[in-house]
Amino acid sequence: MKVQITQSKLERVLKILIALLVFMAFYLNSNAQVVIADKVNIGLIYPISTNGTHAAADTNVFSFNLLAGVSAAEKGFTFAGFSNVVRHDARGMQFAGFSNHVGKKAEGMMFAGFMNIYGESKGLAFAGFANIARKNIEGAQFSGFLNRAADVKGTQFGGFSNVARNLTGTQVAGFNNVGRQVKGTQLAGFSNTAGDVQGSQVAGFINVAKKVKGVQLAGFINIADSSDHPIGIINIIKNGEKSIGFSVDESQTGIASFRSGGRVFYGIIGAGYNFKNEEEVYAFELGFGAHMIHTGAFRIKAELSVLTLESFWSGEYFKNSFKLLPSVRPGKHIEIFGGPVFSYVNTNTTEGRGLTSKYIKTWENRWGNNFEGIYVGYTAGVNILF
Repeated sequence: MKVQITQSKLERVLKILIALLVFMAFYLNSNAQVVIADKVNIGLIYPISTNGTHAAADTNVFSFNLLAGVSAAEKGFTFAGFSNVVRHDARGMQFAGFSNHVGKKAEGMMFAGFMNIYGESKGLAFAGFANIARKNIEGAQFSGFLNRAADVKGTQFGGFSNVARNLTGTQVAGFNNVGRQVKGTQLAGFSNTAGDVQGSQVAGFINVAKKVKGVQLAGFINIADSSDHPIGIINIIKNGEKSIGFSVDESQTGIASFRSGGRVFYGIIGAGYNFKNEEEVYAFELGFGAHMIHTGAFRIKAELSVLTLESFWSGEYFKNSFKLLPSVRPGKHIEIFGGPVFSYVNTNTTEGRGLTSKYIKTWENRWGNNFEGIYVGYTAGVNILF
């Protein structure tokens, strides 16, 4: 036996359900005058609801509005198809198709299709576009675009940006994080900006800070007044060390390089020329280094670098190297260094294979014409420190 539900029957059922909800709300509110002061509010849009024009002064334990609702405070579940407006505090869960507005403190969870705006919070806030807290938050903010708060004790996740005055926890953003005082980790796809940092900054392109007690890790550049452990190609550290160097290795490749960093870590970027080859002669180098031992005028550095030789037409040559470099400083601004280099070479050119004949082990790539080899070489040079 088939039961057909027509549109008219469905409309009648919905009307009965709405009538029941309205009846229950009036019943609960009438009894609440004797037992409790909290109310149940059901409506369409303020003031078309069971609380009527008095809704803005009422405290609810349950509130359901098809479009938008207004209340003084909420202590349970709040739903609006478009927007919830709570003038004071809200506890429990707030769901809105577009936005939630809490005048003072929100405790619990807020979900909004577009935006949550509140004074301060203890809990979680999820928004499709932005979470804006005028004061402090304890918990997490998640948004598709922007999170903003004064003091944050917890975690902010923003699709584009996170902004906080003081952060104790973690910021994660697809583009940019901003914090004045950071205790924790900033992680961004492009950049992090902070005052003093006790923790780490990790960015795809650039980190900027004042005093850093931790690690700065950037795809390209780190900037700080003080940072002992910057990991980036270029590190502009006010109290750090920078140098311009000139070196040559066993393959007759001369490199002019720029080294920059802090007391421990530094970055390397360089370019040069190979005097042995006829075609692949233009050299480019990137790498990272660390000061292992530093005693007066003598120190030992360790470096990891990748060097490529190019003709800009065809052929490839890549050399990945680990360098152990003792050095001496005969003067305040001069450093002379040299030491062994352990290298892995990958090339598909005859010139690349012939740069050295003293390989420890070699391989032929069976899927192409690439040649791979491991060998020990050397490098030596001079750095001008400033």
